[in-house]
Amino acid sequence: MKFGLLYEMQRPTLDDVVDEQSLIEETIEQAVLADKVGFDYIWLVEHHFLTSFSGSSAPEVILGALAKLTKQIRLGFGVVVLPHEHPIRVAEKVAMVDRLSGGRVEFGTGRSSPYEQQGFEVDPRNTRAIWDEALNMVPQIWQEADEFTWEGNFWNIPPRRIHPKPLQEPHPPIWVAAMQKETYDLAAQKGIGVLAFSSEEPSNYTEHIRKYKRDINNANPVGGFVNNQWGNFTIAHCGGDNEEAQRLGADAIKSFFGPDRPYTQGRKDVYQNLLEAWGGIPEHLERDFNNILIGRGAENDPNADEEAARAIWEKLDPSTLCQRGIIIAGDPQSCIEGIRIHERAGADQLLMVMQTDQVPHQKVMSSIELFASEVIPTFQG
Repeated sequence: MKFGLLYEMQRPTLDDVVDEQSLIEETIEQAVLADKVGFDYIWLVEHHFLTSFSGSSAPEVILGALAKLTKQIRLGFGVVVLPHEHPIRVAEKVAMVDRLSGGRVEFGTGRSSPYEQQGFEVDPRNTRAIWDEALNMVPQIWQEADEFTWEGNFWNIPPRRIHPKPLQEPHPPIWVAAMQKETYDLAAQKGIGVLAFSSEEPSNYTEHIRKYKRDINNANPVGGFVNNQWGNFTIAHCGGDNEEAQRLGADAIKSFFGPDRPYTQGRKDVYQNLLEAWGGIPEHLERDFNNILIGRGAENDPNADEEAARAIWEKLDPSTLCQRGIIIAGDPQSCIEGIRIHERAGADQLLMVMQTDQVPHQKVMSSIELFASEVIPTFQG
């Protein structure tokens, strides 16, 4: 099992205002510590226009700084939004960070959301095809020693020499952000790693991971080699006080998927779907759910199920979330038990969000240190 820290770039706000300077400095300080104490990966997302939810609009800049401030840790683009940029610019900037870091870059790819796509005047209906064409182009650019040329549906490039090339040969490992079965299958076909960014009970992934691992043996690689790794998203917090650390983890994931967040806003049945993905209604809350339905006149209110599901979702207790592996939180032993659930599901790496708007910087720092000293050694070797 490998351990990565995933950054949306969040911090507690004051009157919903983000201190952007502190956020940038804290992110770098945490990443430098993670490198020092033995984490395997740092991943930075790319989001735009999401105000307090994500401050990571230019991950290549942060990763470029970390390339010179860290020594061992892998530096992940998690992910480059291919429909937003020309593939030549993508190839150039990722290769430049790979050179700066001494060959430690991971190249994650994705398409983002319609809200963000439209902000860049990109038609959401075209993004799958744009992603596919760009994904084919970038590794070819990296491996072309002479002039690169391309004729496609979205780009026509005359013969040009493109540099720098990555330090890693033939190029950095390639991944895709995935939240549904179709993308898992596509990753296996193209021979690239899966960054499973949906929030699920780990056992839900078991059959998907087995199928992916089996199918990728017959991949037609989009790049120069197959990357057959699977990473699971989770919220994580490690602390000396088990109850307090689990509560912080629970608060963090409920804020992450709160009603005003990009993953929930405007979606129908979102909390019913989350409850199902997280293992269903716990037995000790079933009576509460039924009482809420009765109280809201479920027969005459088409929204009653979703309202009841949201009410029960808000009541989900930290211990249930930990026991199901939805979050990895608590003292070191509780974190180890949570990781075992993901391990049994077949994940190769955990993509752990420790920095959230619910957890102050110093608690994130202490979580990183304690996790590295008391949890990671259990899984080494």
